[in-house]
Amino acid sequence: MALNYIWIAFFILAFIFALGQLIFTGNTQVFSDMVNETFASAKTGFEISLGLTGVLTLWMGLMKIGEKGGMVKMLSKIIGPFFSRIFPELPREHPAYGSIIMNLAANMLGLDNAATPMGLKAMGEMQEVNSKKDTASNSQIMFLVLNTSGLTIIPVSIMVFRAQLGAANPADIFIPILLATFFSTIAGLVSVSVMQKINLFDRVILAYLGGMTAFIVAVIWYFSSLPKEDITRISTFAANFILFVVIIAFIVLGLVKKINVYETFIEGAKDGFKIAVRIIPFLVAILVAIGVFRASGAMDMLINGLKFLLGSIGMDTSFTGALPTALMKPLSGAGARGMMVDAMTTYGADSFVGRLASTVQGATDTTFYIIAVYFGSVGIKNTRYAVSCGLIADFAGIIAAIFIAYLFFA
Repeated sequence: MALNYIWIAFFILAFIFALGQLIFTGNTQVFSDMVNETFASAKTGFEISLGLTGVLTLWMGLMKIGEKGGMVKMLSKIIGPFFSRIFPELPREHPAYGSIIMNLAANMLGLDNAATPMGLKAMGEMQEVNSKKDTASNSQIMFLVLNTSGLTIIPVSIMVFRAQLGAANPADIFIPILLATFFSTIAGLVSVSVMQKINLFDRVILAYLGGMTAFIVAVIWYFSSLPKEDITRISTFAANFILFVVIIAFIVLGLVKKINVYETFIEGAKDGFKIAVRIIPFLVAILVAIGVFRASGAMDMLINGLKFLLGSIGMDTSFTGALPTALMKPLSGAGARGMMVDAMTTYGADSFVGRLASTVQGATDTTFYIIAVYFGSVGIKNTRYAVSCGLIADFAGIIAAIFIAYLFFA
């Protein structure tokens, strides 16, 4: 529903802005530019979607091997003790624990198709022990905010878009996204824990958070100590090496589990092809709306206004080209994806803005969409502080993405 209003707003605002130019400046060319942009953006959306087919087919095939080989279950065992402490109201060994862990583990691996059904199942299982059926329970809010924080280990879809748009090293945003989404998740976890009075000084919680934080701090310290010209080279090598190790690990796990690796790959690859075809109308729709908005001059006015405000207080304004992605992200995943593609198309996939937009896209998830779908599936109307905590996570992830992008790419 949010995307519906956003899509309409792009067209109406573009028309109003163009009409204002016609009345006050006599500019008639703007309407020609807007019409031409509708055709150009539609063509771009189709070409991008078509080009996604091969890469998305490859990655979905590999992810299916990892899923059936037990990678998701392995992650579930690793993070199980931690989650049992941040969901204290759930009875021990409640079925929801398995669904929660499977959902979050699938999200970490970029398995959206597997994550959503498990997430809806977890929400339904938690609803069974919710005493107020129309009001979100503490456990449901914690689960929702962890989802909206978007913790991701392998940002497959973003790398696929970057590859299609001509990035020299599509995986160069792998480590920046990992760092940014960590800060988003920590912010969401802490904000909910404060509201629910969860003891974050529990030894197990401290061990998990302390270990993850130490690792992230070490990564940031290491890269901040490198010469600027070495940061991108080393991070790109590390990202590519880790990704290929993950691919090999998926295949080895598949062999250990005695699954037919080739047939499993084909099964997942078929899903990848279907997804690539299915996103064509959605991508065309949002790119046309954004293209018209940009052709009207409204996008430039928005960005220039932000640049002026930030520049007047002495801030560097190089990052403002990626702000439309950041502003759209909490509202619509498809809209933010369209903004990311638009930023890479306009500035270049390997430009600072293109890389920052990609990092922002992976730093957090779509808060309002997730809350609407997950809470709506069990009839919850009173979401309490879920939205505010989700937006805190979004804000932290976006700010972290900007600083990290300056460290890696400026």
